[in-house]
Amino acid sequence: MANSSEFDPQLFVSHKFPQTTHTYTERDAVIYALGVGACGKDAVDADELKYVYHENGQQFIQVLPTFSALFSIRMSSTGGLDLPGLEYDPRLLLHGQQYIEIYKPLPSSASVRTEPCIAGLHDKGKAAIVEIETKCFHSESGELLFMNRMTAFLRGAGGFSKSSQPFSYSNYPTNQASAVKIPKSQPFAVFEDYAQPSQALLYRLSGDYNPLHSDPEIAKVAGFSQPILHGLCALGFAVRAIIKCICRGDPNMVKSISGRFLLHVYPGETLITEMWLEDSRVIYQVKVKERNRSVLSGYVDLHQIASSI
Repeated sequence: MANSSEFDPQLFVSHKFPQTTHTYTERDAVIYALGVGACGKDAVDADELKYVYHENGQQFIQVLPTFSALFSIRMSSTGGLDLPGLEYDPRLLLHGQQYIEIYKPLPSSASVRTEPCIAGLHDKGKAAIVEIETKCFHSESGELLFMNRMTAFLRGAGGFSKSSQPFSYSNYPTNQASAVKIPKSQPFAVFEDYAQPSQALLYRLSGDYNPLHSDPEIAKVAGFSQPILHGLCALGFAVRAIIKCICRGDPNMVKSISGRFLLHVYPGETLITEMWLEDSRVIYQVKVKERNRSVLSGYVDLHQIASSI
């Protein structure tokens, strides 16, 4: 539990993270696409080959919109977040939610400048919830490309409030990544996919080296029978399904993405993405077929809906 005599939540929320610059290449975008299952079932998938190969002589590969989630505040090598003054066990960190806004189609290679800030802090007694917003700009043009807002649930880090009223701060009025209501009607579309047994080992090459996803002993300490799949990897699977089934393979139709991580996924499990179309919003949930459990839910807002749908 956080040491309330030392931790100052007001000082924490005003903390200024340093700006950082990250350069990525087409190779990074391809490794990411493979990491979230692109062309996993069909190496020449007509909708997905463009993410990993210069199909039909195209000059640049196309980049999946969820690639932008890699530029949230970076995890340390232990899987934790560098949060000044807030003590917690990084093995007990849970990625709760992710919200992404896409302002420009992602270039196939670029240098981006990231500006992270504390967007929220909530004392839940036995845990703390931290929200971090990261804006990403094209280093050369200065254009705002995308924004991430991640929510982390830190078990054992609560109890720092200075008064009887639990501390709660947020720099925006509503949480875009809040829970969505799943319709009771039949889904508009359903897509079944498969996370390979080595999926987490491939996805980690995109920069998330938390040993929870690769080390059996660390996974057991965290309460899992084996290493689990990254939550953002599962989100990549879901958004790929939506692009394929709703967007006719056009990733540039995606305007914003919201995901709430409900339960872990084990590599080797089958992921079923169910989709409901409500105007320009796609409500979705992902279930693990083998356990019949919902693991992820949220929505994707689109710029426009294809007239043939």
